[in-house]
Amino acid sequence: MINPFYEKLAKLAVKYSIGVKKGDRISIRGPNFAQELIQALYIEVIKAGGFPVLLLTLEGEEELLFKYGSNEQLVYLDDVFLKISKEFDGLINVEGDYNTRSLSMVDPAKMTRWQAAPKRKEMYDIIDERFAKGDLKWVIVPFPCQSYAQEANMDIFSFTKFVEKALLLDKDDPAKEWSEIHKRQEKLVKYLNKIEEIKIIGEDTHIEFSVKGRIWDNCSGQTNLPDGEICSCPVEDSVNGKIRFTYPGIYNNREIENIYLEFKDGKVIKATASKGVDMLKEVLKIKNANIMGEFAIGTNYGIKTFTKNILFDEKMGGTIHCALGAGFPELGSKNDSAIHWDILKDMKIPGSQILADDKLIYEEGNWKI
Repeated sequence: MINPFYEKLAKLAVKYSIGVKKGDRISIRGPNFAQELIQALYIEVIKAGGFPVLLLTLEGEEELLFKYGSNEQLVYLDDVFLKISKEFDGLINVEGDYNTRSLSMVDPAKMTRWQAAPKRKEMYDIIDERFAKGDLKWVIVPFPCQSYAQEANMDIFSFTKFVEKALLLDKDDPAKEWSEIHKRQEKLVKYLNKIEEIKIIGEDTHIEFSVKGRIWDNCSGQTNLPDGEICSCPVEDSVNGKIRFTYPGIYNNREIENIYLEFKDGKVIKATASKGVDMLKEVLKIKNANIMGEFAIGTNYGIKTFTKNILFDEKMGGTIHCALGAGFPELGSKNDSAIHWDILKDMKIPGSQILADDKLIYEEGNWKI
């Protein structure tokens, strides 16, 4: 008997997020301890007429690679993953971790080498290209586990309830609720699609960039669960100014605190942090990681707690996030990088504003349009 929570989440992911059809080949990937959720997803794909293929990861898999792997083994990615990226109709990734600090002792240079491996980048490029064309659908779903609860300073029962509310699984018809959110956000997207310049003002922050010719995306449960954001990609060479991020940037489970960046003509010219600055410097060495690939505004006001999990945190109502590295080709981005790293800023702080073509559209966590 499948837990009703997992059953409801699986139905939302399979039916609403990626809309599995008869004959679709669907990859379901996740940690072995998320067995019950993976089973629920497997059942729903079968019910929809699809062909599910399971890819389970083991506890300690990445740590062992970093501990014993050679440079050649670190950058290796088997062709089976490229084949899945090229041929399958849908990808479901279950996100869960038995130990969020498991990579804390890994050399930052070794970690960035693994992240920037050519075949790994090739795989993500294939996924992005097929997604932009509508040939592939994918979704990330969370598994409420002890390590995530601990990072969020919650017990597992409170965290599971938090996840339930963030995904709207506490509603009778979650898919209908996400559809309604899509309709409301579409009005904002239509307005922003006519805008040419964005300015962000806030604590130790005054930054501006062009979004002329770029598309704004209405994120409402299609690729992430939970969801709730509106995002676009700055014109690559247009970003100028400074920004200090409120929350720690989490990169491969490492915290980098009090990140401050200065941009000139689209590139980071100064980067500091009060903790983890060595990791920050290594990240910026990755090709095109010193360029802002995404700007987004969180719209999920049901998420009120910073959990140190970007799947939840970037959606938090009253925040913005900027991503260093790759942008989204389907939104017009031309920035190509091996990483896409989101970092958050609290916009509820007094004096925080977003201006669009010099008109105030957002102030202290609330929309003004």
